[in-house]
Amino acid sequence: MSGTLLSLGHGYSARSLSARLLPKGWRVIGTTRSEGKAEALEAEGVEARLWPSDLSADIAEATHILASAAPGETGDPFLAEIGGALEAATPDWVGYLSTTGVYGDHGGDWVDEDTPLAPSTKRGAFRKMAEAEWRAAAERGGWPLRIFRLAGIYGPSRGPFEKVRAGTARRIVKEGQVFSRIHVEDIAQVLDASMTAGTTSTVFNVCDDDPAPPQDVIAHAAELLGLPTPPEVRFEDADMSPMARSFYAESKRVRNDRMKRELGVTLLYPDYRAGLADLLSRGG
Repeated sequence: MSGTLLSLGHGYSARSLSARLLPKGWRVIGTTRSEGKAEALEAEGVEARLWPSDLSADIAEATHILASAAPGETGDPFLAEIGGALEAATPDWVGYLSTTGVYGDHGGDWVDEDTPLAPSTKRGAFRKMAEAEWRAAAERGGWPLRIFRLAGIYGPSRGPFEKVRAGTARRIVKEGQVFSRIHVEDIAQVLDASMTAGTTSTVFNVCDDDPAPPQDVIAHAAELLGLPTPPEVRFEDADMSPMARSFYAESKRVRNDRMKRELGVTLLYPDYRAGLADLLSRGG
């Protein structure tokens, strides 16, 4: 199967997807606000579009549309500007990349796609609002929407090894804190599988099989490098940016059964140990 993918906000996850699609004959169009990033995308085989720009021809030609730009207080940036053109389109598939942050804090308990949305951060609240906007647009446009709630993303250029090597990594410990994670290449294979899967579900959690405390990940990275385990720092005593501290406001374990069952996905990196081993094999 091949087609034309229009990627609205062609960032880290979307670039991993395009790396899977382009060798299979896909045409990929990606938007970016940066001329430098546009040049990099073109070098990868993606047709770059500087945003904002007129996307009407691209929307009309797209068989698949992926939206991943971060929303703000006024909602999704693309729906606000080109919502009418999107609703008039006739794509075979539309995907929206959201976050497991829409579930809020569950004190380390498990959540699944049917868990009520109760975000406790602004980022989570904005994503909840954007999800609702995309649902409404899909209903008006009559096209199939798939929402992917992504756990914490890591992958090439986004791992802990650099800080561990530099001696600046810390194992921040907060009682009962666990995060779910996902390797970017597993995000790409989930999206790829969704494009052809015959499923009636509209929401999928995208995460690995092993929610874990963040300090365990740092310790394992140090072990792989043969370096001393970074020191523990109590969360209450840690010097952190407001953004970094906000990630510790929520603790939950995210189920991925629907993703594996309905999309037929076998994770390439089912836990952080496999994922870190992969990153280290690429030079970290």
